[in-house]
Amino acid sequence: MNELIKAIEKLKKEKNAVILAHYYQQGEIQDIADFVGDSLALAQWAAKTDADIIVMCGVHFMGETAKILCPAKKVLVPDMEAGCSLADSCPSDRFTAFVEQHPDHTVISYVNTTAAVKAVTDVVVTSTNARQIVESFPAGEKIIFGPDRNLGNYINSITGREMKLWDGACHVHEQFSVEKIVALKKEHPDALVLAHPECKSTILALADVIGSTAALLKAAIQSEKKEFIVATESGILHEMQKKCPEKVFIPAPPNDSTCACNECSFMRLNTLEKLYNCLKDESPEIVVDQAVAQKAIRPIERMLEISAQLGL
Repeated sequence: MNELIKAIEKLKKEKNAVILAHYYQQGEIQDIADFVGDSLALAQWAAKTDADIIVMCGVHFMGETAKILCPAKKVLVPDMEAGCSLADSCPSDRFTAFVEQHPDHTVISYVNTTAAVKAVTDVVVTSTNARQIVESFPAGEKIIFGPDRNLGNYINSITGREMKLWDGACHVHEQFSVEKIVALKKEHPDALVLAHPECKSTILALADVIGSTAALLKAAIQSEKKEFIVATESGILHEMQKKCPEKVFIPAPPNDSTCACNECSFMRLNTLEKLYNCLKDESPEIVVDQAVAQKAIRPIERMLEISAQLGL
């Protein structure tokens, strides 16, 4: 393992590469990354790096976003099969037809979408900035929000908006068990429940804190509590434990009785071995159709501009 890590570090320096990793990656990948963050932070970091090669340890849409923001750079992913169930729930042809049926609506799309969906979007959001960006539009603005119905419902509930929602969802955040979280609360009565807004409303109703992965991490660090039940992909527990070694983090269980935690199978496709091979061979490489990229970059840049204005 140590030899593999040294080899990755050597290749990274030789090729002027930067390794970016999402909080949902395996702990060993997070530890070797130059930057670990949520989708917004990864996009912000990709936009400003001076590296020649970006290795995106996450899922496919994250690599696409980096390539759209940095067309002159080579963007690699350790495993091209690392997709996203939420992005898959929003095929670009169907979403485009849906948008065309509502020509008087502003289109806000979650970052967990393909480049082709972003290309028919007015502004992209992440779970970190979704509320603030929605609220940056006039109260009477007609809005399509896609693809996550759970996040859209949550934003509607806290803003009083009536956005028209695409019917998509993340398979990981859909699977948390209300009954098992209630049982955990009985076992750990002082524990705070931290939940991602991609969870169903029944899970969010149990939460003490609702927010993006970065927001949940911040809440765990700042809280005086010592125990936390975490309802999001369990990879975030690695960084939580690193930042707060004295605290206890309990992954919220899914409905599947055979699992104690909830993992994204796509995120787990990336490994140190694949990361090494990807740097060595400079493959697999993310390629985005130029015409699509030219359209998709506008809503991404708009998100980054609004986020900067809001101090996010």
